[in-house]
Amino acid sequence: MAAEYLLGLVGILLPIAALSGWYFGRKEVGANSIRRVHGSGVPQDYFKGLNYLLNDRPDKAIEVFIKVLKVESETVETHLALGNLFRRRGEVDRAIRIHQNLIARPSLDKEQRALALLELGTDYMRSGLLDRAESLFKELISTRMHEQQVLRHLVDIYQQEQDWDAAHDYVQRLERVTGEDMRHVRAHYFCEKAQNSMDTGDRPDAFRLLGEALNEDRKCVRAQLLYADLSDAIGDNDSAIAHLKKIEHQDIDFLPEAIPRLVVSYRKRGQLDELSKYLARLSDLHLGITPVLVLAELTAKRIGLDAAKHHIVAELKRRPTIRGIDRLIEYSMVGASGEYREDLQLLKETTARLIEDKLSYKCGNCGFTGRSLHWQCPSCKLWSTVKPIHGIEGE
Repeated sequence: MAAEYLLGLVGILLPIAALSGWYFGRKEVGANSIRRVHGSGVPQDYFKGLNYLLNDRPDKAIEVFIKVLKVESETVETHLALGNLFRRRGEVDRAIRIHQNLIARPSLDKEQRALALLELGTDYMRSGLLDRAESLFKELISTRMHEQQVLRHLVDIYQQEQDWDAAHDYVQRLERVTGEDMRHVRAHYFCEKAQNSMDTGDRPDAFRLLGEALNEDRKCVRAQLLYADLSDAIGDNDSAIAHLKKIEHQDIDFLPEAIPRLVVSYRKRGQLDELSKYLARLSDLHLGITPVLVLAELTAKRIGLDAAKHHIVAELKRRPTIRGIDRLIEYSMVGASGEYREDLQLLKETTARLIEDKLSYKCGNCGFTGRSLHWQCPSCKLWSTVKPIHGIEGE
């Protein structure tokens, strides 16, 4: 590992050191500037840096190479490139040192200083020093330089800190700068605040915030789900059902999230027949296996197991899924005996393992998969991109 590290470091630093040697070899310097190897035009510290590198002392090598690469207007971009390379390699501490060294130089012009501040703020974000990054980015905002990048970073910081009011303000500023429509993001901020109010028992405030969320984005599925949960908590099943049924028209992919809640609300109202009709319509629209399975369960209780099995078989002929096969095996085991039951039990164990191991949600932007629904993708940090997976192993 040490050898690989050194080779990688050599690959980064040698071109920079070579460029530095060429640059200072062409530039007139005073007698007290940089010591050179006699007749070579190459700074003597360049060879010292190589010696440190080859003797597995990369920290000393970096210090020497930074010293050789004197900070002047012609070399600022090279310093920035070096810092960025270290940050991409995960060596954020070294990137911070290089960018701090740049900012300390009074010779930088406004654009160079702004770029160095942007890179240092990015270093701080990568290392988790969000307060320092926030301070630098706010300094940059006042200059209106690199405004779009800075605003995106500030939004990211406030989201990590769960300061939803500040995030909302900076998203609005970002929309003005970019022309991008981010109403769905603002709606999620209101949902986050509503969830906090629900957790503390402040239901009136939660209802108010969910109304704000739907004012921002009429297609906010999350707000409808939270509305339904709140309505159910206060015993308003009619309202819960009304909100849940809207999801079909907002984003049909999220119906698997609504159906279990619908079952609860319809059962409380004693209207399972009405629920069965609704699920039958959803099944005919090919909206995943979840409505089919719930309808089969209701059918088994109301009419009988044979009717439920027939319903599952008809669905599997159209669209086979692991969950559907698992349910059919479960129904077929009822009344089975002997070797036939043992065979079914083996199949049931296999499908159960497949269901247990399967990932139920996927981000449409970056491909992140997981077993839980995330309204903000943990990988790419975008909102509303993670959805239930449909198909042979999905919902």
